[in-house]
Amino acid sequence: MKKMTAIVFLLTVVLMGCGKNDGGIRVLLDWTPNTNHTGLYVALEKGWFAEEGLRVTITQPPEDNALMLLAAGKAEFAINFQDWMGQVIAKEHDALPITAIAAIISHNTSGIMSLKESGIQRPADLSGKRFASWDIPVVTAIIRHITEKDGGDFNTVRMIPNFATDVFSALQTDVDAVWVYYAFDCIPAELNGIDFNYIDLGTFDSLLDYYTPVLVTNTNWAAANPQTVKKFMNAVSRGYNFAIENPQEAAEIILKHAPEMDREIAVRSQEYLQTRYQGSADRWGEIDPDRWGSFYTWMYDQGLLETDIGTGGFTNEYLPHF
Repeated sequence: MKKMTAIVFLLTVVLMGCGKNDGGIRVLLDWTPNTNHTGLYVALEKGWFAEEGLRVTITQPPEDNALMLLAAGKAEFAINFQDWMGQVIAKEHDALPITAIAAIISHNTSGIMSLKESGIQRPADLSGKRFASWDIPVVTAIIRHITEKDGGDFNTVRMIPNFATDVFSALQTDVDAVWVYYAFDCIPAELNGIDFNYIDLGTFDSLLDYYTPVLVTNTNWAAANPQTVKKFMNAVSRGYNFAIENPQEAAEIILKHAPEMDREIAVRSQEYLQTRYQGSADRWGEIDPDRWGSFYTWMYDQGLLETDIGTGGFTNEYLPHF
């Protein structure tokens, strides 16, 4: 499977690089189109990219390779996450030339979901339970951190790799708790009358109030094309501010590009994110250097990063001030 993934990735890079970029702006998503991406699609639908003189295409990357493709110059922008970025920008050698230029959501909206009958009301309750999530070191470190900070025994937590998209089926079969994003998993549970408990990571520990997701650019390309980046961000900022002010219309726009989404879930998700896109920041997209840096320092202390990059890896310089 790993060999096949590598082959698919290499073929994709070759195919994407066959022709020269015709001057258009290429944006790679992190997943299928959803309400995290609404501002991009609003800007596209409203013609705001065109007003800035930009031709923008938005596509999905193969096998979570957005950052690799971005670094290789196969796209100008991508959607990713601060925790995942850290491992590729903090290398002593061969660090990827990527920079976060906007926080799509101001505060971490991910957490631990479990069925109410499991009795998992706080991190310590994960002791002796089966926890499922992405099989990556930072997830293990975070679960260890919250469990032990709350007085639980992490050594008794059964960590189960699980990449299933249907968390309800997983919770009803072979796991007790799952890492989820509230807008995509908890809202459907509410609409379906499922009784669940939710541990909000950023609320439990401010250290874990990191940025997920973020808008990322190729550092070298941005340095050579700063005005283009600013024009792009002018349109994107307008898109997210529109979504903040008009969640229902914004939901209709994302549904146009993701018709497979359930309409009620899309609307509720958009309403949920309405107050969270900008949150407590002075403007949409602004990244707090203290929050950004403290999380990367923690990752370094946990042995997850090769170097302590602190507040490196992001900039607010391309954000507009309207």
